[in-house]
Amino acid sequence: MKRSFIREILEAIDEQTISFAGGLPDESLFPVDDLAEATRQIVTNPKHFQYTVSNGIRPLREKIADLYNAEGFETKAENILITTGSQQALYIIAKYFAGRTITIEKPSYLGAVNIFKMNNLRMESVALEYDGIDIDGFRDSFGGTGLAYLIPDFQNPKGSLYSVEKRESIAAIVKKCCGYIIEDAPYSELYFGSKAPSISRSIPDQSLHLGSFSKTLSPSLRIGWVRANEKMIARLTMIKETIDLHSSGITQHILNAYLEDGARYRDHLEKLRHAYRDKMEYFAAQLRRIIPEFEFEEPKGGMFIYGRLPGADTKELVYRALEQKVVYVPGSEFHLGDGVCNEIRFNYTHSSKENITEGLERLRGIL
Repeated sequence: MKRSFIREILEAIDEQTISFAGGLPDESLFPVDDLAEATRQIVTNPKHFQYTVSNGIRPLREKIADLYNAEGFETKAENILITTGSQQALYIIAKYFAGRTITIEKPSYLGAVNIFKMNNLRMESVALEYDGIDIDGFRDSFGGTGLAYLIPDFQNPKGSLYSVEKRESIAAIVKKCCGYIIEDAPYSELYFGSKAPSISRSIPDQSLHLGSFSKTLSPSLRIGWVRANEKMIARLTMIKETIDLHSSGITQHILNAYLEDGARYRDHLEKLRHAYRDKMEYFAAQLRRIIPEFEFEEPKGGMFIYGRLPGADTKELVYRALEQKVVYVPGSEFHLGDGVCNEIRFNYTHSSKENITEGLERLRGIL
């Protein structure tokens, strides 16, 4: 297992560095006033500072369940386990499936890959295309593993959005093989067009659907969740109790108070989508102007632009870029092998438009 390159980079950069590395939201869009108001409502009650239940406070689980029900995915509070970010959800699930073989995308999320390695999960990679995982490859792999980890909505790192046809095919394969899918969906609300139906909705008893407020409200809240059948939630809760007893109670109460006004959260999401689409289009236009040899497809949502720089070793290049106070994540970090890779993941949501232009100009100078 190797330490997360992104975590290392975040520690290494300073205020002068323009970072396209981490999957950071734009903090100027955090609903600070609304969260402050929710906090004032909560901190006057001493009970909100007490220990709470392991699976998460019921009112918050009910509100998360309502988000699923609004999309036609029947869900109860008993189907929800609150976790300390979706990263903890992944760790709990990996401990449950420890020692198995799992089908993953190629490339895949480094945080998940490290968790799987730590829990002795053997990984089989299947190529990821612009409209989702290669179905023939998935069918062949899943037939042997019976377990898969996928990010269908604006995948990290590639930004891919699975087509409806591929979602239906995957659900049919999982159902036929009597297996499980771990569907990681932290970016699903950051769409620029319309929201795609989750794969899990078609196979509610054979799926673990992961969600998070880190990308839509604030990473510092550290509130994520798992949606699964009640028996699976009970098993995962037992594992969680060996880790931290429960996720932050005060944070859960604050978030629950904020979500009391459902329209407020919906309006905030609309604001995010509009702002991030504008930034993505600006970043893409600057890439074409400043680094025209970079080959990429514009994403339809999420936080990343992923592509290729022909003839470059992008991991060697990133260390030169750091010297010039600009940084990105080389694609080699998202592949199981350690070979030379010419791919790059750029985050477009965090930097200002001025810094986007300046950062790409610095990279152009190095090239």
